[in-house]
Amino acid sequence: MSYAALMVHFDAGPNARKRAQLAADLAGRFGAALIGIAGRAYLPSFLADGLAVGSEGNDAEQHEMMALLADMDKKFRALARHVKHVEWRGTVDYAINLVPLEARAADLIIVGRKQDPGDLYFSLDPGVTVLRAGRPVLVVPDEIDSLPSRRVVVAWKDTREARRAVRDALPFLKEAKEVMILFVCEHDTETQAQKQIDDIGNWLLRHKVIVGVRAYLHTKRPVAAELLRFAEDEKANLIVAGGYGHSRFGEWMFGGVTHDLLSDSPVCCLFSH
Repeated sequence: MSYAALMVHFDAGPNARKRAQLAADLAGRFGAALIGIAGRAYLPSFLADGLAVGSEGNDAEQHEMMALLADMDKKFRALARHVKHVEWRGTVDYAINLVPLEARAADLIIVGRKQDPGDLYFSLDPGVTVLRAGRPVLVVPDEIDSLPSRRVVVAWKDTREARRAVRDALPFLKEAKEVMILFVCEHDTETQAQKQIDDIGNWLLRHKVIVGVRAYLHTKRPVAAELLRFAEDEKANLIVAGGYGHSRFGEWMFGGVTHDLLSDSPVCCLFSH
């Protein structure tokens, strides 16, 4: 198993260049096509200096949008010039709608970790993307421009989401120097936890993955904090985890660990929902 196509969100933010460089490097490593994507939304008329925007204003704004997206296309292709197959999808739409819709074209979606609340045009919520894309999502912190998957932590929990995440991350896991499986469990569940860790570890071994540490831990701290401490101690480059959440009354609600990893992880995280 490998990735045949990667899709990266390329916005107008200051860290888009780093994220595109990371994606281009991954495309080269996996021999994958690389798709850049950006959605540029209209600014609602009630936000445009308190004035209603007429049809001429809309036409002018649309021309401006298309010119901006065309310029972003050129910049993206320049960053990905060493990738054999490059594609650009820039559309006048909200990114939060566009990226999950177009995700069908890729095996892995790459997005930034932070949503810029001041960017009303290009903004993309990474958590909502995890829940809506139907594809694994690699969430990249702002300061990171490469992903050497030397040491990977699998944040194990015996759920559908975690099983999918491990399967979806196999290309990273197979090239890693060491994969560590961590299960933060409750007291009196050690025997069950060990069996689960052994099962997933043996499954990975059958896929030629180098499995090192297999550990279950008890903690009074938040689970995500313990995962991040473990990843830091082990000098991990990537965390693989299930992405948990649902929509309620039109708002997206996230599981505690998913929310905290999205907010606080200093390393890349691969989520599957």
